[in-house]
Amino acid sequence: MSSSQCFENPPKLNPSCGSGTVQEFGGLKTYVTGPPDSTLSILLISDIFGYEAPILRKLADKVAAAGFFVVVPDFFYGDPVDLDNPQFDRDAWRKVHSTDKGYEDAKPVIAALRSKGLSSIGAAGFCWGGKVVVKLASSDDIKAAVVLHPGRLTIDEINEVKVPIAFLGAEFDHASPPEQLKEFGEILSKKSESESSVKIFPGVSHGWTVRYNIDDESAVKSAEEAHCDMLNWFTKYVK
Repeated sequence: MSSSQCFENPPKLNPSCGSGTVQEFGGLKTYVTGPPDSTLSILLISDIFGYEAPILRKLADKVAAAGFFVVVPDFFYGDPVDLDNPQFDRDAWRKVHSTDKGYEDAKPVIAALRSKGLSSIGAAGFCWGGKVVVKLASSDDIKAAVVLHPGRLTIDEINEVKVPIAFLGAEFDHASPPEQLKEFGEILSKKSESESSVKIFPGVSHGWTVRYNIDDESAVKSAEEAHCDMLNWFTKYVK
């Protein structure tokens, strides 16, 4: 974060969507879905529009159907970006909801997962959440990471990554342009301790995996391909 594209195509939030439940988890209201007896878990970290986005919850249910216990916390404490509010102040919102704070808030969520016996944890993040996941990938908190159209990242942040990480990027992205993601891939490929992957999707823009037009067949196909790639990465490394 941030680019003007981060605010495009906002979803219509729906607190009752999805087949899971909302409960407190690690001190945060969290959408929870998947088999409660699983030892494998995936933490999904939303973009700036928060955890009530229908497509995000549908994706959480899809990951859960593969056998993972999935949590999607409300890192914004009921205060996602609201572009319908004429008083909304983007700069003020960013100061309150920094990705550094998101990283700190993710730690008790991960601790709560571990306390439930979930021994192997992966994390995926979208835009704002992608930056949080890169921070998590520099720790021992997770086994693997997937970053989808992340906010602006630095080479220093990439150099700290030490778990298998996949970047799924868009052809048209101001926040994380393809050439930058490819550079990150080259840096990570020189690190022997973990695997990495970079894939650029043609014809799509920043946010395309969770804010696509469900009536656009091409957009749906691209998003679902990315969702499948994400799931395959977790199936390989979170076990």
